Amino acid sequence: MIPQVIDLMNATAPQVSRRLADIPDCVVEGDPCQDIWMFSKSPDGKLSVGAWVSTPGKWNAFAGKDEYCYIVSGRCALIHEDGTRQEFSAGSSFFIPDGFQGFWEVMETCTKHFVIRDTTS
Repeated sequence: MIPQVIDLMNATAPQVSRRLADIPDCVVEGDPCQDIWMFSKSPDGKLSVGAWVSTPGKWNAFAGKDEYCYIVSGRCALIHEDGTRQEFSAGSSFFIPDGFQGFWEVMETCTKHFVIRDTTS
């Protein structure tokens, strides 16, 4: 396969849908549902690039990864376990390092592009 540049605004991939309430001890508020499109994955499976849409809700942040995010639309927040809250909207970009402990909150249906590096062995 010849490597190709991926235009995230126009890329296509199969859609995977999930309801976070189906993951034990994940959801804190609401009933967030998510659609995910995985545009690229490294041969070792440790690096992935895609898009994500989530409906409103609040859940425990997932561990075992570094994640860069670019918010395409909507509003969300990351809330550190110490209560520090950072809000993001369309045009915002941020990095979540492995080890972050806290919550994701989507206040308005949110679309993001992401690059994730799996840090688990």
